[in-house]
Amino acid sequence: MSLSSQPIRRSKSLHEQTYQALRTNILSGRLAPGDRLVETHLAQALQVSRTPIREAMRQLQREGLIIGDAQEGLRVTSISVIDTKHLYDCRMGLEQVSILGACQYASAEELHMIERYVLQAEKLMQRPDSELNSFQLLDLDYQFHHAIAVSSGNPWLVTLLDQVFDKMTLLRAQTTRQNPKVLEIRVEHRQIYQAIADRDVEAAAAAMQRHLMTSKVRVVQEVEHFYQVE
Repeated sequence: MSLSSQPIRRSKSLHEQTYQALRTNILSGRLAPGDRLVETHLAQALQVSRTPIREAMRQLQREGLIIGDAQEGLRVTSISVIDTKHLYDCRMGLEQVSILGACQYASAEELHMIERYVLQAEKLMQRPDSELNSFQLLDLDYQFHHAIAVSSGNPWLVTLLDQVFDKMTLLRAQTTRQNPKVLEIRVEHRQIYQAIADRDVEAAAAAMQRHLMTSKVRVVQEVEHFYQVE
């Protein structure tokens, strides 16, 4: 376990800063899936008392980023292959509703926002592999799909899709860190956007389904590889 050694600043509440520091270390992979979390070690690394560590870990447990183990300790959550498949199945159902609504109701401003994320992805993916930032990739992917859901005009759909993305956070961070190209946010996103802009419901639904199916295959392969090399 190799934690970022940057000490906690005092401008915000210790609980909030400690929570953000631990969350960042988990999503960056410094705290890897399966790593045991020991309060005393974490407190020493972040230079805080055990109280904000305890509060932050309770919040991370609620988010599903850490879980209890058989020894009554806490570990960074490991996402299984079957969990990965189930989460993608949920996404595919929700995003079909999302894409149909977007084709019908997306405003000119919302279409411009969706296209902006496509253009940013295209620019980012032109960088050499060594310069690809997994956090940027994940954020652009989330913003693109979130913007489509918002443009559907269905706030309940946005909430449900965000919940699925929250559950996928650790999975997406781990697999993207291992292989940034596991996310295809250039060609596939462009195809989805163009179909929405054309108000072509059939083409948009097909493009979204194809995008998520191929993403599912890529991510499942990465997760399977992760467990094979453990």
